[in-house]
Amino acid sequence: MILELKNVTKQFGGLTAVDNVSFSLPKGQILGLIGPNGAGKTTLFNCISGVYSLTSGQVIFNQQDITDCKPYHAAHLGLARTHQIVRPLNELTVRENVTVGACFGREDHGLVEATRIADEIMEFVGLEERADVLAGSLNVAQKKRLEMARALAARPYLLLLDEVLAGLNLSEVAEMLDTIYQIQEKGISIIMIEHIMHAVMNVSDHVIVLNYGELIAEGTPEAVAENPQVIEAYLGSPELADKLLED
Repeated sequence: MILELKNVTKQFGGLTAVDNVSFSLPKGQILGLIGPNGAGKTTLFNCISGVYSLTSGQVIFNQQDITDCKPYHAAHLGLARTHQIVRPLNELTVRENVTVGACFGREDHGLVEATRIADEIMEFVGLEERADVLAGSLNVAQKKRLEMARALAARPYLLLLDEVLAGLNLSEVAEMLDTIYQIQEKGISIIMIEHIMHAVMNVSDHVIVLNYGELIAEGTPEAVAENPQVIEAYLGSPELADKLLED
């Protein structure tokens, strides 16, 4: 397993945002993480990546206990993430943004090698023609790809994708899904939070569902789409669930 969560709980005062969540992710798989707004999905990412310390529970990454480790430590171990609200370094170029990922990632490269890796990753995600423009000048789809590129430049074993499809049009969604498949083909494990259900259901090997911080279902996309609790809490109707698996 690349990742194991054991009874992970995160409380903010009297609010329990993540409640006793346990699951595991085999190496090389894509795990879809779905649920209503406010379900605790991004909070769970923050717990895994070290942004938040846990109230209780344990996070095991690549057979190493990383419970409450700092985000930079997680990055050095091979865990990278994107953010739901993109966070480019606007006053730096696209190449410089991606270079940062390589400098502070798992392989801890110097500037020359980090720049070479940045050029390689920009070509992979389709940003090579924008390499020398300021990151702040990119459109939404390009900023999503930049966010992904910076994470990939860190050479992760596990990539956490937080709504990388949000705000994209249909063709951009298709292109991004193709990139996600290519990332998986490189042997990188992925957890993706997503609200575009037909996309996440069709790209994921396994799906887990959060609601009010609790894990209410997990299994194959087909099993999760047919789960009565998931339909009631999130999908809305059995007919919609069936359609998601057909698209």
